[in-house]
Amino acid sequence: MPRLFYCDHCEIPLPEGHKFPIAKYALLRERLEAEGFYRLEAAPAATRADIEQAHDPAYVQAFFEGTLDARAMRRIGFPWSRELVRRTLCSAGGTLAAARDALSSGFGGTLAGGTHHAFYSEGSGFCVFNDIAIAIRHLARRAAVLDLDVHQGDGTASLLADDDAVLTVSIHGKNNFPFRKQRSGIDVELDDGTGDLDYLDRLAAVLPRVSDFAPEIVFYQSGVDALASDRLGRLALTHDGLYRRDLLVFRMCLRAHIPVVVTLGGGYAQPIVNTVEAHANTFRAAREFFHGIATFGDIGAS
Repeated sequence: MPRLFYCDHCEIPLPEGHKFPIAKYALLRERLEAEGFYRLEAAPAATRADIEQAHDPAYVQAFFEGTLDARAMRRIGFPWSRELVRRTLCSAGGTLAAARDALSSGFGGTLAGGTHHAFYSEGSGFCVFNDIAIAIRHLARRAAVLDLDVHQGDGTASLLADDDAVLTVSIHGKNNFPFRKQRSGIDVELDDGTGDLDYLDRLAAVLPRVSDFAPEIVFYQSGVDALASDRLGRLALTHDGLYRRDLLVFRMCLRAHIPVVVTLGGGYAQPIVNTVEAHANTFRAAREFFHGIATFGDIGAS
């Protein structure tokens, strides 16, 4: 049975009315547990040494000690707490563990991670440390990052910009956060209101370029904030469109024999059940392709 890592055992105190949908993580885990296909395990904590492979040691220390200034914490978007430190380490640790699973079996997943707005020496947009960049530095493998969150993976693009062994791809809203974009290896900007057909056409045009890069592993940032009901998304995808998006990604990885790591990314729909259903659909799509594959060597017969 494939496994997924979760972080909702690390609760963080947020003020009433905070816009970050912290409840989605436990709801998603509970839904996937009830379906019974995946084995759910608490994510292990990353170490400080893991984090410092991608981040400024001075920034890491200040976050650990709670001495970042108020401006830096406002940019992150969370109040500092010991619980936030623990949650952040487990989020990064879940991605590291999922990456190891992917290299051994072809697929790995975490019900957290995707903190793609974190830069070398600062956090942003609910992201403290960049788990994808940390995992890539740790693995030292040729890698592609396929970021389909509605917000550009600006921190990931910046952190990995000078690494010729990494291809960063971001398909995102042109007029959405972050308003100062970075340069990914491939950027696809979408107009407000983009729907299923246009989105899937743009994605289908990009995927062969990812395959041609011949990565040894793909990190799939599978945010679902492109959903029409998302408060922060500004696109107009349906649940079916997002599911078909996921199928395209997994089909490409399977056909090219590329291990894939799924990180959760964003989702801010109202009601929250819409976000939970969209995230669950990503792992249902993965099940269609990776069910019955015991080792990555079996993928060649698919």
